[in-house]
Amino acid sequence: MRVMTFGTFDNLHPGHRNYFSQAGKFGDELIIVVARDKNVLTLKGRLPQENEKIRERQVRRTLKELDVKGKVVLGNIKNRWLVIKRYHPDIICLGYDQKTNLAQLKSAIAGWRFFCQIKRLRAYHPEKYKSSYCRGDKK
Repeated sequence: MRVMTFGTFDNLHPGHRNYFSQAGKFGDELIIVVARDKNVLTLKGRLPQENEKIRERQVRRTLKELDVKGKVVLGNIKNRWLVIKRYHPDIICLGYDQKTNLAQLKSAIAGWRFFCQIKRLRAYHPEKYKSSYCRGDKK
């Protein structure tokens, strides 16, 4: 089974690593989609602290360290859901606090006429490992 995750993965931390490990248990191939800088700016109103190439490289290195079979790809700038159409995952894993328009996501999948489960994963020490804390946004 092919599993897909999405995220910015700015300031990669143990919570991200746990997210990858959890997602990897649902299938035999994990595809991690790293958000493009332009899309992060549009969705969050700010650029990530690390650019997309750095974040992609860090996620790729982490995937190797975790010994999880898969690949790391950059998202599509014009339509962030197109990567789903390209790879046809069996399962999409979302982070416990990931803000996603589920109706829009389900509509895109239905429009491509394939079935895909959507799972919400558990938090891993959210009081310590949250990107906003690493940025210093929240105390």
